[in-house]
Amino acid sequence: MADFSDKESIPPLRRRTGLDAVSAVKMSEDLTAAVDAWAEAHRLTRSDAIRALVEIGLRAAPVTHPVNHPVAAYPTEIEELAVRQIGEMLDPALPADERERRIRRLTEGPPEFSRERIDLRKPRD
Repeated sequence: MADFSDKESIPPLRRRTGLDAVSAVKMSEDLTAAVDAWAEAHRLTRSDAIRALVEIGLRAAPVTHPVNHPVAAYPTEIEELAVRQIGEMLDPALPADERERRIRRLTEGPPEFSRERIDLRKPRD
């Protein structure tokens, strides 16, 4: 046990800021290399670079959807894209009604799961 009888041997105390510091950040090797390169380019240590990058990220404007492209339109666009992609993958020799049945089955799912779908209105019991 250390003897702190004289004032010179007492270790300096750290001031408490009221905030807990993060002592370690786990990152992939690629991300660490990218942070190190950014730190070197800005003449910073790794921890100062991480702090600066986090601050930059927090100041960045949140991602918003364009006004003329409301979020409500996305599900229909996604479904149209899925129908188009499935149509391209199906055998062109299939009859039209079989193609439509297969596309409907893949986009809407099996009827036994229709109650589980969150994007459809629930039937009144």
